[in-house]
Amino acid sequence: MRLPLILTAAALALSGCVVQNPGMAPPPVIPQVKPAPDMAIRNSARLVVNREMAKRLPGANVAPYTDCVLQNATTAELASIADAGAAGAGNAVAGIVGRPATSQCIAGAAASARGTA
Repeated sequence: MRLPLILTAAALALSGCVVQNPGMAPPPVIPQVKPAPDMAIRNSARLVVNREMAKRLPGANVAPYTDCVLQNATTAELASIADAGAAGAGNAVAGIVGRPATSQCIAGAAASARGTA
């Protein structure tokens, strides 16, 4: 009955003498991943463009139209829209919407929303 207790005590005493992972390097430090600046700009611009589109199309689901604008804008344009916020993004959004590729994308999204695509 005392033997298991003695063996357990001996094992615990000796475990402090054992080198953990001999010859192995310490585990690598994994850096935290931060969102890319472009993603932060896109997310900010998405909010602004959504607001602008909602002003022009009240009651509509503007997410597909916003996607069209974001797909056809440059990173510089998106940064400008994000910086301008609600105060001055209307003209920039309208300029992007006026591009043929954006207009076609919006027309396709509208047709899908009506179920005629």
